[in-house]
Amino acid sequence: MSILQKLDNLPVLILGDVMIDRYLNGSVQRISPEAPVPVVQHQSTEDRLGGAANVALNVQALGGRAWLCSIIGEDEDGQKLLEKMSEHQLPNAGIYQSKARRTTVKTRILGNQQQMLRIDREDTHDIDQAQAEILWNKALKIIAEESIRVIILQDYNKGVLTEWLIKKAIQDAKKAGVFTAVDPKKVHFFTYEGVNLFKPNLKEVQESMPFPVSAQLDSLQKAADFLQEKLKNQYTMLTLSENGLFLDAGKGGKCYPTIPRKISDVSGAGDTVISIAAMSLAAGMDLDTVALLSNLAGGQVCETPRVVPINREKLAHELAQIQAIK
Repeated sequence: MSILQKLDNLPVLILGDVMIDRYLNGSVQRISPEAPVPVVQHQSTEDRLGGAANVALNVQALGGRAWLCSIIGEDEDGQKLLEKMSEHQLPNAGIYQSKARRTTVKTRILGNQQQMLRIDREDTHDIDQAQAEILWNKALKIIAEESIRVIILQDYNKGVLTEWLIKKAIQDAKKAGVFTAVDPKKVHFFTYEGVNLFKPNLKEVQESMPFPVSAQLDSLQKAADFLQEKLKNQYTMLTLSENGLFLDAGKGGKCYPTIPRKISDVSGAGDTVISIAAMSLAAGMDLDTVALLSNLAGGQVCETPRVVPINREKLAHELAQIQAIK
């Protein structure tokens, strides 16, 4: 069995903030006479699944079976999101539509393939307790019926992952023997006590630690030790952009450099890394392999413009090339 085949049919539940990534594409040939801004001649509009939904697409692309749990609005964009899920064969049993919230949409205006402006339409206040309980009951039903082995908590600070829901998810998952992973954001950074994999990026760590953190091994180790003392998490992965990542299982971590690439768009790279890292660890892979796959996958999606999931065939090819050298 190849390394990536270990991920085949792995059942994964993704809980968190979903959104539509909308692209208004056009060309720019002149500056507006009304203000010193470019005039974009609109040519096409494209909607893609974003946020936790992009994590689900990555899980699916890696060979896993993905179930998405989130709250969207009972609005036109919510219907479009459901339609995009259907196009990608993603089940919607975990989606709750609420009249009290808007579906999050990030609209990027592109002129001559360059992003000119982004407009966010969203509600970011926490969902209420009743909504959180409805959502978690949907998740529990899926966990039981589909024998879920991994829960990925995807937090974008849009209000779905409340403190109660985070703690409840980790607590119930632990009782069921389900592996948990989180890509955290600042608001609930220290709420994920007991999670198996805690995966912030360097900027998030720097903003949250009570001491300075740099991309050097000793500094990253100090941060990982602080996090593991506070959160009691099993694994700490700190992503370092072009410098690769740091990974620690509580016994002293290592820095894993990534291969140089031509970066086109970093959007969605974190979604890809949390997907493959969580699945690989849950499948029992060793840390060196997990780090290698995470670096390759995160780097690959940065070479493609816009938010895209991993290409498993390309990932397998790059992996084979590296293994041949070794």
